[in-house]
Amino acid sequence: MCGIAGIYHLETPKPVDPARIEAMCDAIAHRGPDGQGVWTAPGVGLGHRRLSIIDLAGSPQPMASPDGRAMLVFNGEIYNYRELRQELKGAGVVFRTDGDSEVILAAWQRWGPDCVSRLNGMFAFAIYDLEARSLFLARDRLGVKPLYYAALSDGSLAFGSELKALLAHPLLRREIDPLAIEDYLTWGYVPDSRAILKGVHKLAAGHSLLLRHGSPLPRPSQWWDVSFADRRKGKAADLEAELVHLMQQAVSSRMVADVPLGAFLSGGVDSSSVVALMAEASGRPVRTCSIGFDVAGLDESAYASQIARLFATDHASRKVSPDDFSAIDQLAGMFDEPFADASALPTWRVCQLARESVTVALSGDGADEALAGYRRHVFQSGEDRVRALVPQALRGPVFGTLGALYPKADWAPRPLRAKSTLLSLAGDSAQGYARSMAFAPPEVRDGLYSDEFCRLRGDYRAEDPVLELMRGAPARSGLDQAQYADLKAWLPGDILTKVDRTSMAVSLEAREPLLDYRLIEFAASLPESMRVRGGQGKWLMKKAMRRYLPDDILYRPKQGFVTPIAQWFRGPLAETAREIAGGAALARTGWFDTRRLSGLVDSHVAGTADNSRLLWQLLMLDKAFTGLGMG
Repeated sequence: MCGIAGIYHLETPKPVDPARIEAMCDAIAHRGPDGQGVWTAPGVGLGHRRLSIIDLAGSPQPMASPDGRAMLVFNGEIYNYRELRQELKGAGVVFRTDGDSEVILAAWQRWGPDCVSRLNGMFAFAIYDLEARSLFLARDRLGVKPLYYAALSDGSLAFGSELKALLAHPLLRREIDPLAIEDYLTWGYVPDSRAILKGVHKLAAGHSLLLRHGSPLPRPSQWWDVSFADRRKGKAADLEAELVHLMQQAVSSRMVADVPLGAFLSGGVDSSSVVALMAEASGRPVRTCSIGFDVAGLDESAYASQIARLFATDHASRKVSPDDFSAIDQLAGMFDEPFADASALPTWRVCQLARESVTVALSGDGADEALAGYRRHVFQSGEDRVRALVPQALRGPVFGTLGALYPKADWAPRPLRAKSTLLSLAGDSAQGYARSMAFAPPEVRDGLYSDEFCRLRGDYRAEDPVLELMRGAPARSGLDQAQYADLKAWLPGDILTKVDRTSMAVSLEAREPLLDYRLIEFAASLPESMRVRGGQGKWLMKKAMRRYLPDDILYRPKQGFVTPIAQWFRGPLAETAREIAGGAALARTGWFDTRRLSGLVDSHVAGTADNSRLLWQLLMLDKAFTGLGMG
């Protein structure tokens, strides 16, 4: 696990100052404290910060191919590198190191851009071909590892693992993209289709970019996609056995490391499943860690301890106090862009705890997206059955009118939030799911914006790209479409961004075995009834894991990492919330209705409404503005 950065001149191959590459790498030094390297040639410069995981003494980067023709910088891990190594050896390749970096180089030289389809792993890498004078950038299938890039005024393209690396370049233009604000207020993150700064791009998951001197910047090419269009046939028992086999393979392949390795353990289905399979594959106790809150309704640590005892793990646990809000500035600084998933705070804390004893930690991320584990997936499946019974011509007028009249009840459980359900049913499947995903639906956002911002936003609405994504998905049902959107937008934009930044902030490598692409492709082919049944998501996975885990773990209500932000904004953060509507950087943009912001704060502090999610979202946007020098 590492950080990479570089500069490539698209037109004239101007010299690249090594000090500039070094400065870009220094900005992401937390991603790789164990080593650094810079390489330059006419028109190109590559930089690397290393966190040593495999082949600790060898594999320095930037790494040259044996013939000196290609140069690599690489962030991530290739889990099938040993198998590829043997295949390439059979073709006559001689290796000098024992790591996976040299395998990527050899694969590039043998298969060119098609090499990415041979790689099973998490990665973002750059390869410069000195003979062709081309630069190849690639990102893994699901977007576990990030890659930012931007065209600069001197004709060069700068890239890096985080926006921090680009911000270290003096020619990067720091102008906020108002459409990114619309995206952020809708979803709680800036999706991979956009960045907070104009002119900055993120290479999308499963995409690559091939640059050549003398040619304009091309559009990225998609090299991988997941399809929900086909349905796998077979008995439930056979599909269950295949799922377990794929999970076992995914976990064991991610246990290869030359440094201490462990796992995050929340006590939920996914992390418990990973720990169970690690214990099965390991000859020694698995190291596990968990974080809990000293607020009873938010704490899951008892479940984590139950699993730790069941599998005799070497378990570490720590409680986080509700006054942990003191770390907000540091947390916001990890992301560069605004990021409103409040579970980032406990995720960071569990990464800190893990780093005290391990350098690599396996997580349970990915199963919810792949196997329909979120409550919203269950609701989506149920709402689609209602939509099938009521014609669209009636749904809009009837459910839309009822939804508009029904009182808002954010405090209630989702099934009792009739307003949300009615408004969801008023649209088609894609519209309903987009509404269920939104932090702030259109009517809430429109009430926050000033006239000036509405002019800048124009006709754009953040839901539009998601609706296009869902309606064009290789899918058979509304649930298929929803999961496709989750894998393409929510997963890389929120979940994987959260884990990457919080783990890398403490120089910890996080690996997600349940995002093995073979497992993802298998899950996408399952009949809908194998994903959602009897009001339960992840039906087949829970059934399969009954051989390992007790029912009170498998079938308890889903909780997830929760942060007590509602209490914070009625207590120690009340004054901070008031500043959002007053002298904060966000208010000074002129893009928001300050009276509306003040009303949100006042009603929340008074206890007449729960606006905590929206206030947190606005606070993190304000912190991002300040961090980017806009305050």
